[in-house]
Amino acid sequence: MAIYGKKDVKERIVALTRDLILIPSTVSRPVERLRCYEFIKNHLEALDQIKVREYESKGIPSLLATAEGINKPKILLCGHLDVIDHPDKASYHSVVKEGRIYGPGSGDMKGALAILLEVFRNIHSQKPDASLGIAITSDEESGGASGIGFLVARKGLSCKSAIIPDGGSLNEITVEEKGILHLKISSYGHPVHSARPWLGKNPIQELMGGIIKVQSYFDSLKTEGHWYPTCAVTIISTENKTINRIPSQAQAVLDIRFPPPFKVDSLTSKIKEILGKNYGIEKILGAGPTHLSPDPLYQKITEEVTGKKAVFIRDDGGSDARYLAPRGIPVMMSRPIVGNLHAEDEWVDIDSMVLLYEIYERYLLNKL
Repeated sequence: MAIYGKKDVKERIVALTRDLILIPSTVSRPVERLRCYEFIKNHLEALDQIKVREYESKGIPSLLATAEGINKPKILLCGHLDVIDHPDKASYHSVVKEGRIYGPGSGDMKGALAILLEVFRNIHSQKPDASLGIAITSDEESGGASGIGFLVARKGLSCKSAIIPDGGSLNEITVEEKGILHLKISSYGHPVHSARPWLGKNPIQELMGGIIKVQSYFDSLKTEGHWYPTCAVTIISTENKTINRIPSQAQAVLDIRFPPPFKVDSLTSKIKEILGKNYGIEKILGAGPTHLSPDPLYQKITEEVTGKKAVFIRDDGGSDARYLAPRGIPVMMSRPIVGNLHAEDEWVDIDSMVLLYEIYERYLLNKL
């Protein structure tokens, strides 16, 4: 490692990861999300000859940092600072034990974000005019439309290739991601006192019946492995504030993931057909499956650094790669070894963070 030794890299990325975890940068806490954004912006603005461009869409901040005079970098590093919401703000702290950093967002993706920031610093220290950019967004967990989606569609963000450490694992490089469809379904009833249910119509029961029908359809699509469409109910709600009242309506949010040849429109139409006219259906988010086309050199360097075979995998989740790959931009996607993602005891393995840093550094020095 040209500027830092392994010990220095380890200390820097561990410290930076823990600093980032302390900030609960969630959708429900926009002030904290902005605080995390400012922390990262200040980190980048401290670098010599680096220009930071700031953007905002629908209240969502994002930035692009490059060397002066470079508008479309050859290679773009992409990271997001937003994390999953946990009700207790006190849970946003970290503990280092048994070679891991434990804390909300450590694996998705503040550990990886720290690696991106440090390798960006190091490469530009060696090559001040390197055609390397870094884009930091703050809405990936809610779809990315106002982050990378906005930068690509409205601000002309482009590159020759991208690195997004938001899937796979250290020796698992993602080449396919499932599509994503978030739907809100609503059922309607007639509110009455719950002691006399026969006088009304309970939308919660109607909703449950509809969910069972939809789930039965997805159960029929199961095949070997997990490369088939799935449907998870993630939110159920009503307007009720009291126990002894049947509500007037009820809603559920469905998180649907799907591989080719399934599509957003065809799945939405199928669910409308299953539920019938008595239900309301609103699309919150929809994006098709993604093929990432990683550079073979990235696989080769991963194997050289880790001493283990690197394999291509298909990922059940989605990422901001959905906005770049369809434009013919190859995406390299692997990340440190992580676990318990989206839980309070989420973790990232420290040694694997150092190895991923070295993979990035070797790859970037070879390509830039």
